[in-house]
Amino acid sequence: MKVLVINGSPHLNGCTDRALREVEMTLESNGLEIERINVANKDVRGCIGCNFCREHGRCVFNDIVNETAPKLKEAAGVIIGSPVYYAGANGQLLAFLDRLFYSTSGTINKAMKVGAAVVSSRRAGSTSAFDEINKYFTISAMPVVSSTYWNEVHGFTAQDVEDDLEGLQTMRNLGRNMAFLLKAIGMASKESGIPEQERSAFTSFHTEG
Repeated sequence: MKVLVINGSPHLNGCTDRALREVEMTLESNGLEIERINVANKDVRGCIGCNFCREHGRCVFNDIVNETAPKLKEAAGVIIGSPVYYAGANGQLLAFLDRLFYSTSGTINKAMKVGAAVVSSRRAGSTSAFDEINKYFTISAMPVVSSTYWNEVHGFTAQDVEDDLEGLQTMRNLGRNMAFLLKAIGMASKESGIPEQERSAFTSFHTEG
């Protein structure tokens, strides 16, 4: 069972990485396989709403988004990590997630894939960034993993995060909870499959001109 870990920080050995490594170590100790990709050190542009993906099953921009799509399809769980910029997630990461989730909406069934957000901040803004990332999961029928605090660490450097003992504890508990939930869903899906997701209704309010 594989977990895809997406690092949305351009600092590959920074605070976000340190938090993600704590979760990864815990997941691996619980028998799960990890695949890590780094997004924010790549050239990623935003969605242009062209709907090329609706016809072709892939994004019109052939970059890390299309490279990640088959990894997402294979994964049973996804962890998305981001630093906090202006009380929000990294804009480059959000552009990546917009395109990844939208371009695969017709090709990858994300229902019951387990999602977790991890954020790092120096002091504040972490909960709003946390909320931004979780919305990608909750629109996709993906169970969201919680911990014993919001999934965040604090610090200006990776060494600062080492001193955030509660933050690292939160990451370990997140890893344990994710491993448990993944295994539970795996057992249930083998027994009875995943819940049916209705898609026929599409409410779009408009007025006749």
